[in-house]
Amino acid sequence: RAHINPARSVGDFLIEGLTTARRVPTAEAVRKVAGILREVGIADAERRMRQRPHELSGGLLQRVMIAAALAAEPRLLLADEPTTALDVTTQEEVMAIIGEAREARGLAMLFITHDLELAAAVCDRVVVMYAGTTVEEVPADRLRGHAAHPYTRALLASRPSVADASAELRSIPGRPLSGFEAPDGCAFSARCPHVQDLCRSERPRPAAVGDASAACHFPRTLSPEEAGGHA
Repeated sequence: RAHINPARSVGDFLIEGLTTARRVPTAEAVRKVAGILREVGIADAERRMRQRPHELSGGLLQRVMIAAALAAEPRLLLADEPTTALDVTTQEEVMAIIGEAREARGLAMLFITHDLELAAAVCDRVVVMYAGTTVEEVPADRLRGHAAHPYTRALLASRPSVADASAELRSIPGRPLSGFEAPDGCAFSARCPHVQDLCRSERPRPAAVGDASAACHFPRTLSPEEAGGHA
């Protein structure tokens, strides 16, 4: 949403790519983006196109960003944290809009998020990254019960428990590393509760773990206790 120029109208932002990159006539571009705005749940599209970004709510601005992406007629939709800073109800609406647009247009989607539960609900496969590298790839419906990498398991365990509100929240000790800080061995070794000497000296390569893969020397599945997300 921060990519929308605050000095320009929403309409100018939406038609710019069509008129400059695709040489679409302005009137045609306006009609096209107005139709897409209505499609993503903005009923009074013409009036909204005359407004500045600060006049729209966060939820409406997110719909504008979705409309901008769809106007380019992509085959692959890149959704980078599309629900950040939105309340739960608006998040559900935004994800429903994206889902309907994907189905109607036959789009593939790369969904980038910090919310593992949301990723599992939206995606077919989940790729977990740490320090700029992929540490695990797993089918979304098997994420919670079959995570094999210690970092993925630690992320799942750090989520609040719905079943037990009194359960203590877990945290991952240490601090996350940037890609340039990664050691010669496993990047997660300094924070891993199962670390061994091999982990510190040799970087693990992704290897098959059932129908998933994990970059870990000693991958394993979740214990029943870990699968519950709390101690």
